[in-house]
Amino acid sequence: MQKRLQMPIVLCAAACLWAAGPAEAPYQVVHGWPQLPDGFALKETAGVDVDSHGHVFVFHRGHRPLLCLDGETGKIVASWGDTMFGTPHGLNVDSKDNVWVTDIKRHQVLKFSHDGELLMTLGAREVPGLDPKHFNMPTDVVVAPSGEFYVSDGYGNSRVVKFAAEGTYLSEWGTKGDKPGEFDTPHGIALDAQGRVYVADRGNARIQVFEGNGKLLRVWKSEELGRPWGVDVGADGFLYVADGGDLRQTPEPFERNRALKLDLNGKIVAKWGSFGSYDGQFYWAHDIAAGGDGSVYVGDVWLGMRVQKFRPAGK
Repeated sequence: MQKRLQMPIVLCAAACLWAAGPAEAPYQVVHGWPQLPDGFALKETAGVDVDSHGHVFVFHRGHRPLLCLDGETGKIVASWGDTMFGTPHGLNVDSKDNVWVTDIKRHQVLKFSHDGELLMTLGAREVPGLDPKHFNMPTDVVVAPSGEFYVSDGYGNSRVVKFAAEGTYLSEWGTKGDKPGEFDTPHGIALDAQGRVYVADRGNARIQVFEGNGKLLRVWKSEELGRPWGVDVGADGFLYVADGGDLRQTPEPFERNRALKLDLNGKIVAKWGSFGSYDGQFYWAHDIAAGGDGSVYVGDVWLGMRVQKFRPAGK
């Protein structure tokens, strides 16, 4: 049975602030990236992350669903996963370059080595549930340097589950709702260097920040922040956010899609992108990842069906 924690609440207005920058977008799309083989096309691109070598891992819902791309050229270095997944969703590369993914159709979390060897499977295949051994459409996973990891069990359930490195259940927090500490589709999850957990609470259009034991620290919600779908803490100590908009399938009324960069106090220091299908735009920005060289990658699901690379302006 889930236990709800009593947590002090700090509502943060800092996310309402935006540091205005120059007219030029703070990040510019890299045209022609990635370079995929003739006849190969990405499908709905649900997950993206970067390893310690600058390789970009992409999790999409088509042929060769797990791709390892060269960060500079965008060419495919390796791929695997045909017949292994139901519906690909979240992806995280840990500090040892293992690749973790979530499968929302099969209700599972899987860990692979960097070259594709399956190392661990959690959850019962195609059996949803709400207990230490089952998930219900888990959306994302993030791994601490210690090996402990957190799963946002987010479409069918509304919780974050914490596990030891070997996969032993440790704890969980959250339930369905809109009060601080509750979730409505916890869709993305990230960790900072201090072990704080950032959850993209998509249905509630906010980010919630917790200690590793589930103690609520901050709630960020504002018009400028929008509706976070994906989150990632970069090596630079900033939080990158994919605002995938409000699930409209047309820009009328105007739909919002963009990427944002926040400091860890919730202040928005950069934002770029808009709704659309041209280079630099997003249809449903689903996940985001920051590389060690300052590049940012955004995966686009549904009609977007692509991953785009962005560099800081002037670089």
